[in-house]
Amino acid sequence: MSSSYNHHLLLLLLLLCLIRSFSTELITAALCLPEESSALLQLKNGFSNSSSKLASWQPGSDCCLWDGVTCDPATGVVTALDLSGRSLSGGLDRSLFNLTSLTSLNLAYNLFRGIRLLDFPFSKLANLAVLNLSNAGFGGQIPAGIGRLEKLVSLDLSTLYLEELPNSTLKLHDPDLGTIIRNLSNLKELLLDGVNISADGYDWCRAVSASTPGLQFLSLMGCSLTGPLHSSLAGLRSLSRLRLDQNNLNSSLPEFFGNFSSLIVLRMSSCRLQGSIPQGIFRLRNLTVLDVSDNSMLSGRLPHFPEDSALESLVLFDTNLSGPLPPSIGNLKALSRLLLYSCSFSGSIPRSIANLTQLAHLDLSFNGFSGEIPPVRQWSKISEIILTSNNLTGPIPSSLGNEGLRNLTKIDMRNNSLSGSIPASLFALPSLQLLQLSQNQFSAQLEEFSIASPSLNTVDLSNNKLQGSIPTSLIKLSGLKVLSLASNNFSGTLEIDRFQNLRNLSNLDLSNNMLSVRDGSNSSWYGSFPKISTLKLASCNLEKIPAFLRSQDQISSLDLSNNRIPGAIPRWIWSIGNGTFNYLNLSFNLFTSVERPPPDLSNSSMMILDLHHNMLQGPIPLLPLNTIILDYSHNNFTSSIPASFSTYLNYTVLLSLSNNSLTGEIPFSICSASYLQVLDLSDNNLSGSIPSCLMESSIELGVLNLRGNQFHGSIPENISELCALRTINLNQNQLEGKLPRSLANCYLLEVLDLGNNQFVDTFPYWLGNLSALRVLVLKSNRFYGAPAHLPGTKEGNCTFLNLQIFDLSSNQFTGNLPENCFKNLKAMMFRSDDGLQTVEYKFLQFSKSSYYQNTVTIMSKGQSMTLLKVLTIFRAIDLSNNMFNGSIPEVIGELNLLCVLNISHNSLIGEIPPQLGNMLQLESLDLSLNNLSGKIPQALASLTFLSFLNLSYNNLVGQIPQGPQFQTFSDTSFEGNKGLCGTPFLKQCREETHSDSKLSSSESSTDLNWQCIIIGLGFGGGMALFVVPLMMWDKGKRWYNKHIDKMLWAIVPRLPCETCTNVKVGAEDVNYGTVEIEDEGRRFCLFCTQLELRSGQAIIHHVECSCHYRLADES
Repeated sequence: MSSSYNHHLLLLLLLLCLIRSFSTELITAALCLPEESSALLQLKNGFSNSSSKLASWQPGSDCCLWDGVTCDPATGVVTALDLSGRSLSGGLDRSLFNLTSLTSLNLAYNLFRGIRLLDFPFSKLANLAVLNLSNAGFGGQIPAGIGRLEKLVSLDLSTLYLEELPNSTLKLHDPDLGTIIRNLSNLKELLLDGVNISADGYDWCRAVSASTPGLQFLSLMGCSLTGPLHSSLAGLRSLSRLRLDQNNLNSSLPEFFGNFSSLIVLRMSSCRLQGSIPQGIFRLRNLTVLDVSDNSMLSGRLPHFPEDSALESLVLFDTNLSGPLPPSIGNLKALSRLLLYSCSFSGSIPRSIANLTQLAHLDLSFNGFSGEIPPVRQWSKISEIILTSNNLTGPIPSSLGNEGLRNLTKIDMRNNSLSGSIPASLFALPSLQLLQLSQNQFSAQLEEFSIASPSLNTVDLSNNKLQGSIPTSLIKLSGLKVLSLASNNFSGTLEIDRFQNLRNLSNLDLSNNMLSVRDGSNSSWYGSFPKISTLKLASCNLEKIPAFLRSQDQISSLDLSNNRIPGAIPRWIWSIGNGTFNYLNLSFNLFTSVERPPPDLSNSSMMILDLHHNMLQGPIPLLPLNTIILDYSHNNFTSSIPASFSTYLNYTVLLSLSNNSLTGEIPFSICSASYLQVLDLSDNNLSGSIPSCLMESSIELGVLNLRGNQFHGSIPENISELCALRTINLNQNQLEGKLPRSLANCYLLEVLDLGNNQFVDTFPYWLGNLSALRVLVLKSNRFYGAPAHLPGTKEGNCTFLNLQIFDLSSNQFTGNLPENCFKNLKAMMFRSDDGLQTVEYKFLQFSKSSYYQNTVTIMSKGQSMTLLKVLTIFRAIDLSNNMFNGSIPEVIGELNLLCVLNISHNSLIGEIPPQLGNMLQLESLDLSLNNLSGKIPQALASLTFLSFLNLSYNNLVGQIPQGPQFQTFSDTSFEGNKGLCGTPFLKQCREETHSDSKLSSSESSTDLNWQCIIIGLGFGGGMALFVVPLMMWDKGKRWYNKHIDKMLWAIVPRLPCETCTNVKVGAEDVNYGTVEIEDEGRRFCLFCTQLELRSGQAIIHHVECSCHYRLADES
């Protein structure tokens, strides 16, 4: 009985407990305070899109159960409100600030569209420990009331600028950062990304370290902070996360960062950091993320990595870190991201990199890594392998096709020197989406493969040496969207219908192989061919335009250039693409006409039309409106440029009609093409004057090329101060007058070619103020005067710092060579870091290939040479065919990067400066037809690149220097210098005569010497007895002179005679004692054979004579 009683008693007690528990829950649910529920509903009503976002917020229900609301279970007051990520918009009702018990408020990631925080009383929320208003669209100054929330532990006011929220940026100016956080000593997290703080390093560093010493998370990305980083930051010893990206710190990384033992994340990308990375940072045992990328002045080398490193992400791209990748990189067992692209690393990729089993993203592109790619068998988590633009060689490792690489989506190894065959297993990797192997040295035939990856959508094998036929299995990659096999050695006949089963194919490039592409005679498959957007079949031996293109209604880009397609361009080609067709290249074909009547293309989307190098005839075709690039050059168009042509140029940036047979004048209406940047009308038969508006009004035109026409008149006088011209080429016209000083307004000018005209002016030294000028050609005009004596050169204004081609040939310049100008040709002395580039004009900033190449014609190596591309490493000076005199300045030898020097056909005197031997890049040297004397400097023999030398027709003497290059020059390089001897002349120098000509013994030599002395004394005495009486007898002297002159007239022209110096003309017998040789047209003065009893000073008897006062030294 008692047992039963106890049992019932226990059941009763259990029931009472359940009832009490249930009643407690009822009591708790009823604790939501009415005034706070009302405040929340009022807040909801302020939002413009709250009905769906806050559906649970309904009157009469318990607010503690509403989405995003947290209450104190004991009191029922609202303690936390989290409305983040709901895209709420509209207004923020002030009723929010009646929730004074809030300890956490999160309104992040909403769309409040520039609501000012200054309008709200944040100081009423004195219990807040967490405040997150990040990226919610708030704007304006951060209110001081936030700085009074002394209980704050976490403050996040980060703001991300969005175009749709233009006023959604916050700032900390008044009050500033120091004022806001002065009382926030409890802060552990401070995130102000994107807030405009605009403070220098001393202020913000001291403010943060003094007010928040316990800070663990500091994020000030993109806050307009400046440096340098102050040492006070060393006090933040509790930091675990530091993010200072996208500030202008201009500072080095402090050594004390290596003492932050709790640091987990360090991010300082795009901060203009300098110096080296402290080695201690790499040894931080807790560091998982290190990102100091995009700091081009940050240098150093990677250290030895410890085995216990926790690094998961190492991001150092776009820095100047150099040296090898250390083998200890394999110790980073937790590493998942290794991004080192665009640095200066070199050496081989260590094999230990295969130990990084957690690696998912590897990017070592744009470095100097060399050697072979190591095997990668253990990379089961790898997603991306990017090794673009290095110096890698050898084959692709077979392990890269390992079945274990199931997560690999991207392989990019373009622009290396990889060779061998491409493993067929790569095409079977199950997750691979992109295979980019272009610009390598792969040369084998592509193998067939049995398993094809269904996810592979991009294959680019262009610019290799692959050969044979295109494998059938490659055309069975069902997911393929982009296939580029261009610029290889694929061969055979290829029917284009083989690609019809690639339903997703949108981009196909088969250009520049040895293929013969055909579309066949059967048209049944035309409709089933995939909808191509880009088709490139350049150099594919096409003999007609593929007919299947008629059914292509999504094509945007078509390149059929460099084929053998004859006849008329069909009308239907302008209508394909259904409004998407914007690029057509039919250049280098055999088209002779455009099928008429032309269609209405007023609504055409054509942006680029290239018909150059065909055989098109007749008037210029007026085809699509609104093209950006229009190239009709190198055809047979014979009409004038119609005045209405400009209506087709509303958006044209480049117009080229060069190398046709156009006549007439340039219509002034062409100036209405307000976007025109390149105008090339060169090599036609255009005439008239240059429309002044092209140079006086245009502020967009960057290239004006009118060379090879018949324009006359002068260059327009009033060139705009806003001139944007970089190239002016007016060569080979009939322009005259002076150069307008307003040319100096074209401060961007790089190429000025005014050669082969009729300009009459002095040397335009004032062009030296154009610091960008690289090419100056004034050849074959009527420029005159002495450049060395112009006011500008005296004042040092003849600068031309970047000039690399300087051509003043065939003018009427006089005086000394302009030594001061040579001293300022810095681009010919010091090598720039622009590498093997060209002087070109980029006319479409959004396009990678929109460059206009300048062409310049110069004299080099004895012949006229047209440079189709003006390389920035090419330097030339041509001052030939003028009337320069004086000596060659020694300073020319400082132009050690000069490739061509031509100062022939002048009146230069003196010796060749040995300093010319310093010009180690010199390929062509022409000093011919001057009056240079002395010996050829031995230093010229050290010019190993010298392939052309002309020293002919000077007065050079002595032995021709010996050297590897000099052995290659023929005697024409030295002819007209009768005092020269040695190779390549047959005339030997005295010291080169064979030893057989010497006497056999000293004894016989001595006997012969005595015989010569005795004979000489006897002959001399006899002559004295004959000559002395004649010297004393005037009539005898005249008899002597007459007969001696007859003899010398026959001898002297055959002797190596030199012109006398320091002589005067005898007035009493101006025409006496001269002879003129018909072949050479020279006069020889024979005064030195005549018996003149005067002061010993030589007297020339004729002003036009060349005397033979001193015979050339044959030794």
